[in-house]
Amino acid sequence: MKYPIGIQDFAKIIEGGYTYVDKSALVYKLATEGFIYFLSRPRRFGKSLLLSTLKYYFLGRKDLFRGLAIEQLETEWLEYPVFHFSFATSNYTQHGTLDTVINKQLADYEKVYGKDPQLEDFGLRLKDLVKAAHLKTGRRAVVLIDEYDKPMLDVLELGYEVTDSMGNRVQLEDYNRNVLKGFYGVFKDADEDLKFVFLTGVTKFSQVSVFSGFNQPDDISMHRKYEALCGITTEELLTVFDSSIRELADDLGISHEETVARLKKKYDGYHFSSKMTGIFNPFSILNCFNTLELRDFWFASGTPGYLMRLLAKSDEHINELVGRYYDATQFIDYKANSEQPLPMIYQSGYLTIKEFVPNDNTYLLDFPNEEVKTGFIATAASGYFKEGNNQASWIIEVSHCLRKGDPRKVEKYMTSLLSSVSYRMQRKQDPMECERYFQYTFYLIIQMIGFYNAALEKETSEGRIDCVVECPHYVYIMEFKLDGSAEEALRQIERKGYAKPYAADARQVIAMGINFSSEKGTIDGFLTQVIP
Repeated sequence: MKYPIGIQDFAKIIEGGYTYVDKSALVYKLATEGFIYFLSRPRRFGKSLLLSTLKYYFLGRKDLFRGLAIEQLETEWLEYPVFHFSFATSNYTQHGTLDTVINKQLADYEKVYGKDPQLEDFGLRLKDLVKAAHLKTGRRAVVLIDEYDKPMLDVLELGYEVTDSMGNRVQLEDYNRNVLKGFYGVFKDADEDLKFVFLTGVTKFSQVSVFSGFNQPDDISMHRKYEALCGITTEELLTVFDSSIRELADDLGISHEETVARLKKKYDGYHFSSKMTGIFNPFSILNCFNTLELRDFWFASGTPGYLMRLLAKSDEHINELVGRYYDATQFIDYKANSEQPLPMIYQSGYLTIKEFVPNDNTYLLDFPNEEVKTGFIATAASGYFKEGNNQASWIIEVSHCLRKGDPRKVEKYMTSLLSSVSYRMQRKQDPMECERYFQYTFYLIIQMIGFYNAALEKETSEGRIDCVVECPHYVYIMEFKLDGSAEEALRQIERKGYAKPYAADARQVIAMGINFSSEKGTIDGFLTQVIP
């Protein structure tokens, strides 16, 4: 089986004999039931391939769709003039890049349809192009725009200043936004020359006229009919990639069922509507089958800088964002801005819907899968703990000590790590704020340990255990205290019977009471007790 890794051109995939998950029935539905669409999906989720598929459909390339579902639906295969613009590949942190990208793409089409030498404005040039194409071909134009928002996301919250054409100093973020306003504003007056418009991106921006100045696009980002438009469903995984799953199972030396379970845990879990159809990350799935390894392919391909900047500006830590219910309107009818980053975090693919409650019209948000959770926590920890502290090395060392049953070395490594964040908590005079930082610090530690072991915040009949780490020969029950005592933590473990679930377990159970002093900024009390 040939995997189209990094290939975003539909024709190349079909003509090259690469595996294609047939989305053509949904493409036909889009093309015949609507006019202007907007779709938000995370990066590397197939948005570019979708637009490429639409392009070849509107170009009338029937030969490329033989054997696909759309072959039984479309009867005419008319050819329309198609304008395909992409903002996906360039870096827009340099002033002038956006102008160059737009100008180059317009100029290529102007070689075909002609250019009015008096027009310099990008929006007017595009409007002139679609009209010329309509007159020349007798058919209205199709406009496809890929990653429409990347020029703004690249510079979001960076604070870069540039000089505009009038000699004024402005934020590069505002400059790029205004350029795009003019470019997208053409749709307001070009209805009579347009057949179909489709824009993709990560999120919606309130100040871009494409969402305010003309016929509103149909935002299908959370539409039940189109939730599987990008990505791979479980049904598609089990049918299209059946031989790949069996090859991976053989290589791993496990059953077919266990292989599917591991794939779901690692790469599944995205939900894009209240219907809650699980979607696999296509980039990771293809790379997994190609390499026969269950690695963090999507997260390793790059964490967007704007996301980290938004989290740094947010008043809430990631542990305060996940596992909570939110009003659905925050995600369906929203306009993204840096003051309300949650929708952008969701649309970027780092959080997803885990439950929909119809009566309350609320969504439960959490990490979609193991790949995203581990990668996100690692990124958050690298920015939180002292620069130069190697988190990857720390995780390996602590995990090694836990597996060997050496809690004293665990104390040593934890003390070292915690000393790197003490100044953050010492700056907090308010006890409540100090408690928040304490909780966030240990949340990151627990999650980091969980990369290599089963770290769980367990609910029991007597309460919630701070942390349980399960190793092949040891089970660690951890209780953390702030400005209390390690003795108090151990007493709580005993009093509430946190070890009872492991009474029949052959592994040795070790209770760990850990106290952190906000005054000293590090561990001030670390006691262990073997539980018979």
